[in-house]
Amino acid sequence: MLAYTYVERGKFEMREKPLPRLIDPRDAIVRVTLGSICTSDLHIKQGSVPRAVPGITVGHEMVGVVEQVGPAVSTVAPGDRVVVNVETFCGECFFCRHGYVNNCVDPQGGWALGCRIDGGQAEYVRVPYADCGLTPIPAVVSDEQALFVGDILATGFWAARISEITPDDTVLIIGAGPTGICTLLSVLLKNPRRVIVCEKSLERQRFVCEHYPQVPVVSPEECLDFVRTLGNHGGADVVVEVAGGDDTFRLAWECARPNAIVTVVALYDKPQVLPLPDMYGKNLTFKTGGVDGCDCAEILQLIAEGRIDTTPLITHRFPLRNIEEAYRLFESRSDGVIKVAIENTEHNAKLF
Repeated sequence: MLAYTYVERGKFEMREKPLPRLIDPRDAIVRVTLGSICTSDLHIKQGSVPRAVPGITVGHEMVGVVEQVGPAVSTVAPGDRVVVNVETFCGECFFCRHGYVNNCVDPQGGWALGCRIDGGQAEYVRVPYADCGLTPIPAVVSDEQALFVGDILATGFWAARISEITPDDTVLIIGAGPTGICTLLSVLLKNPRRVIVCEKSLERQRFVCEHYPQVPVVSPEECLDFVRTLGNHGGADVVVEVAGGDDTFRLAWECARPNAIVTVVALYDKPQVLPLPDMYGKNLTFKTGGVDGCDCAEILQLIAEGRIDTTPLITHRFPLRNIEEAYRLFESRSDGVIKVAIENTEHNAKLF
């Protein structure tokens, strides 16, 4: 089958690989129908993910159809349309039982697909712990609507959930990339008093203004003064940092009012400084870490009800065989690209 493969730092290439097989009774094999490219895939290519294993098939944003299940799988069956979760988790360890599935202690737990084991930029993918890692898609929800549920939408939903947003709050979201937009959609579900987006890219500023005209958008240079003026208590009640830029961590805590919550979703390429003397007396609460992607069923129901729609994020489409062209576009951030859908309509290899 066709599989886009991490060869070495700076190099991905399309390769022919054997079809995946069930290894564990809790495995499932999924025929990938639609996938996408994530910024985390670029981090692997750039050598910024030390745990990534050369030779693995990349890709962790995908939906598909279940083709085969192990004897211990009970929640999905062949023929089911499913969302594939970015995280692998057993559902049984201490962390899983408390909803902290990103910290699953299983050797394949956490972000494994497309990083430490073969992922979904391929015709088929093996999903460990299928009862946890696969969520059936309601009949009224299309593949396009469900595409981001298992990763960036789960991330935005999780960020909004842990940020303790109330109807009286002013919420600042730093970053209007794909994950930032998914965070915005999830924050809006909480009905805060106001939401502000900070974004440096003019194209992404225009995207927010076009699709979410009720949300003011500011540049990083004007953000601090704008938030202090608009916020009721000298800053935002909640700040969600999704950008991961050189100065966005500092901007996040500077824009927060005293006793605010600062939720850090962003991935940074280098360590950040926590200047405690400068922030002394602000009494901030920081929440950080990787997404606990255990809300997929709830998110799919919200999509089915018409309360979340991420399809405007899909700005370009490519067939799997042209994925290298898709990567060039996504890496360059040209032509107004937000997210790329990788269509896998031609399955040259057959599982049976």
